[in-house]
Amino acid sequence: MAQTFQILSKALTNSRFQSIHAKISPPKPSTSQTLTSSSSSSSALRFVKSFSSPSMDEPCGSSNSTVLILSGKSPLEVEFAESLKRKDRVLKLPELDGFGLVSVHGDEAECEVQRPFCVEKYMSALSAARFGRFLIWSPRLSSTQDVVSLNFCDLPLGAVCVSDIQFKGRGRSKNVWDSPIGCLLFSFTLQMEDGRIVPLLQYVVCLAVTEAVKDVCDANGLPILDIKIKWPNDLYLNGLKVGGILCTSTYRSKKFNVTAGIGLNVDNEKPSTCLNVVLQELSSVPCKLQREEILAAFFKRFEIFFDVLLTQGFRALEEAYYKAWLHSGQRIVIQEKDDTQLVENVSVTVQGLASSGYLLAVGEDNHLYELHPDGNSFDFFKGLVRRKLV
Repeated sequence: MAQTFQILSKALTNSRFQSIHAKISPPKPSTSQTLTSSSSSSSALRFVKSFSSPSMDEPCGSSNSTVLILSGKSPLEVEFAESLKRKDRVLKLPELDGFGLVSVHGDEAECEVQRPFCVEKYMSALSAARFGRFLIWSPRLSSTQDVVSLNFCDLPLGAVCVSDIQFKGRGRSKNVWDSPIGCLLFSFTLQMEDGRIVPLLQYVVCLAVTEAVKDVCDANGLPILDIKIKWPNDLYLNGLKVGGILCTSTYRSKKFNVTAGIGLNVDNEKPSTCLNVVLQELSSVPCKLQREEILAAFFKRFEIFFDVLLTQGFRALEEAYYKAWLHSGQRIVIQEKDDTQLVENVSVTVQGLASSGYLLAVGEDNHLYELHPDGNSFDFFKGLVRRKLV
């Protein structure tokens, strides 16, 4: 569609960089918008995409703009970022992230974003060989999961998208995930071939988060935070929810393209509690965990666990997983209808996970059962359906 461009340029005060703004007449809404760049003064590319046409003096972190910063760990990832600058590739954003104005900023110091994620600190801490090495960071996105899913085939495997705030974050069954400042919010890409173990991936991600937090605490000489896993994909600390996992996949060319999304309350007291609040209660000196360190530690742990899952299966990770989860020996009462449609309470005891990834339980009749969610209940444990195993 034809668009009208009016190029405006002004020198930034006390800076050797320029800020170039291009006013674009808004296109008609569509399911996604394409984001490209025209210039950059560094290998970390800065893109601003706006809902409307803000004034020239409006900070780029304002509520009506979407800022994307691309960065790479190695020359290979940096070259990929540079290819975006040369328009060899494009990035697509969800419609909710706006359209209208594209602006390229060459100096991150000029982008006044509140409490930004420090790209340099993250890349310095990252040691994973395959995951997290290509980074997309934004102070505000509708959903990191949507951004990664829309661009899955155009991003290198292992690419991660991080946002300080999400305004349309979601969890299981389209539940809304509250994502205030202070959360570690990210989604990343991976591929799998064996569909039988794809459902188990969410457990590997959960385990990697719990171990990564322990690693960061230990490395900084801080009290260890013992995060627990509530099946299937919630993270709890001291009885309160502090995180959640969402894994989605599509099947293409005989491979499963998986997007794994994680939300972890690191430095936000609401809506429940966060890691730093609990950490301060355990420590006599001021101390804080940093999102950048946790993310780097997560990819180190996940890379190890993912390789084990692919080569040895989930059974090799079960011992570590069961140490972190909340349910061994948990007694559950399931409501079932008998032949006369009367509701009957059936008691079972959780034993672990079945090979399918569902809960494995034993009934009072000593038979083994697989427990499936009914798909209707917000709490998995209030909507379970049992299936007798032969």
